Amino acid sequence: MAEIYDEIGRLYSHHRQPDPRIAAQIDRALGDADTVLDVGAGTGSYEPGDRRVVAAEPSKVMISQRPTGSAPAVRSVAESLPFESGSFDAVLAILTLHHWRSPRIGLREMARVGRRVVILHFEQEVHGRFWLFTDYIPEVNTLPTARTLDPSEVASEVGASRTETIPIPGDCIDGFNWAYWKRPERYLDPEARACMSGLALLQDDLVAERMERLKSDLADGTWHRRHGHLMALDSIDGGLRLVIRD
Repeated sequence: MAEIYDEIGRLYSHHRQPDPRIAAQIDRALGDADTVLDVGAGTGSYEPGDRRVVAAEPSKVMISQRPTGSAPAVRSVAESLPFESGSFDAVLAILTLHHWRSPRIGLREMARVGRRVVILHFEQEVHGRFWLFTDYIPEVNTLPTARTLDPSEVASEVGASRTETIPIPGDCIDGFNWAYWKRPERYLDPEARACMSGLALLQDDLVAERMERLKSDLADGTWHRRHGHLMALDSIDGGLRLVIRD
């Protein structure tokens, strides 16, 4: 994971800002937790500002982009967290599990060091039906990161008590793969694409060629004929699931 984000994470602080509506749902899931460990923390998106947070992140590039005054970070992988059992009121992981080498081990580590567990993950069956993937870049659905655990498997590993769907707003400001489902022109920006792991892990020339096709489809109305109905929606289910052990 560290090697991946040392390469693709250099612009994360510009395009991966926490969306306040997603942040509010995550914050509610943390309940009354005071101490929180953020696993695979990256630049610190969705770390609550009113709790005592420690970040665990293997990539030096990502740690270097953490804002001044953010929570202290230790270099660590999820599979070997350097903390005693029950050290934290809650353990948090945000859209990171699909990059872990041994996700089941990492999940057990989370369950070990935290009394409450909150994991933002995705359901691949829903996530993979995104028009960007099906119409333009189906290779995303063949990447190793797409062969991730199902949320039900995640829930089983950590002993979760519930799973919530997180709707993706039409004006989502966190630039993950599904963020611009209603703003297709945003995918034409190479810098924005560089912050989406599903696209950044593919060959640049392949993605650029497919985005030229999207550009043409936007210009001649093809995209709008296929997907214009999305413009009437305020939010959408892109497969994001919040797995919670209370």
